[in-house]
Amino acid sequence: MATKPRQPKGELVSRAIAMPADTNANGDIFGGWVMAQMDLGASVVARRVAKRRVTTVAVDAMSFLYPISVGDLVSCYAQLMQQGNTSMKINVEVWVERNIAIDPHCTTEAIFTYVAIDENGRPVPICLR
Repeated sequence: MATKPRQPKGELVSRAIAMPADTNANGDIFGGWVMAQMDLGASVVARRVAKRRVTTVAVDAMSFLYPISVGDLVSCYAQLMQQGNTSMKINVEVWVERNIAIDPHCTTEAIFTYVAIDENGRPVPICLR
């Protein structure tokens, strides 16, 4: 019996095309660019949950599984894993489509922690409305 291919976890929160300006010295897409895309995507979920301003306070378990190339369609999927009084953990996966002949595959995974904050940057309880 064939195993079902892995599917993205969470909702699609961002999509971008990797460009030449985003490459490192090896010609692959710079890990910092990938991490920035993940942070932006995860913030979509965090803001929806908190219903207010949020800030990134930690990134755990960042795993770069495969390189990303110029021209790849980079999609970020995110889902709420855990919610506390002021903080939340968001799981983020980066999936890449290289061309129509190759199935999308997960290239990067991480867990981002966000905290709900007030206008002065102080932690506040997550709204429950």
